[in-house]
Amino acid sequence: MRKRSMKTWSTPVTGEQSRVIPCILCGGERLRPYLVCEGFSYVRCRGCGLVQMNPQPLSAEVIRRYQEGHGADYLSYELANEKPFLQLQELSLEDAGFAALEREILSKAHPAILDVGCATGALLEILRERGWEATGVEICTPAQAYAREVRNLDVRALPLEENHFPAHTFDVVLASHLIEHLNDPLAFIREVHRILRPGGYFLVTTPNIGGFQARLFKNRWRSAIFDHLFLFSIKTLSRLLRGSGFAVVQVCTWGGLASGTAPRALKRVVDRGAKRFGFGDVMLIKGRRR
Repeated sequence: MRKRSMKTWSTPVTGEQSRVIPCILCGGERLRPYLVCEGFSYVRCRGCGLVQMNPQPLSAEVIRRYQEGHGADYLSYELANEKPFLQLQELSLEDAGFAALEREILSKAHPAILDVGCATGALLEILRERGWEATGVEICTPAQAYAREVRNLDVRALPLEENHFPAHTFDVVLASHLIEHLNDPLAFIREVHRILRPGGYFLVTTPNIGGFQARLFKNRWRSAIFDHLFLFSIKTLSRLLRGSGFAVVQVCTWGGLASGTAPRALKRVVDRGAKRFGFGDVMLIKGRRR
């Protein structure tokens, strides 16, 4: 008997304060039920197709999870999986042509990169060693403390908008598996645009609600979890980026079938197809600041 797709780690579902919100992409209020999960649910906008949790926990409640609630559990999870997570990040950056971009930027004075949601700082440490002026943001206070104290990295514990970085500070901003956790992804993207230098790059990685696994598993999809407030498709995330002043220059997807859900030979075929035809479980969109 085949195993079901396993969901990613998430904080337990609790009775947090929440509110109903309109679509954050188009402002529409014609929202239809989409995924009903245990203790929470998602709706899909009839106008633009964006999938978001509704009702949605308040921002203060979400931040409290990582700072006062389950921060230590999250740090333990990140440390236990640090090596495979780092390998996946490096592979995704390779697919996005990061090596060529890096060569170009490192040839300039003061090449600056920001990793938002940098967890324990494993990737940020490597980037610093390669010559970047590396800064991180991580609101999980135990993880932020680990990155600062163990790796001696400049990692801030406040949400991105509250750090008040000067405009045009960074050449590249990375956000891997972060944007789906945010109450206001639009404000976040606009802040990324503000702090990027003209022509700078934003590389954002997130689960793909338009992918094969999401369609197959529906409310059992491993990314339909309590911590994911938004589930983007290539179309909806690209629209958010373009509306905030970015040109979408590249889209990558990967992950056709989760390990254990199909025979290995079939998994290899579907994984190759997901990468080639864009129906992967995870996507990376590379935007360039106009």
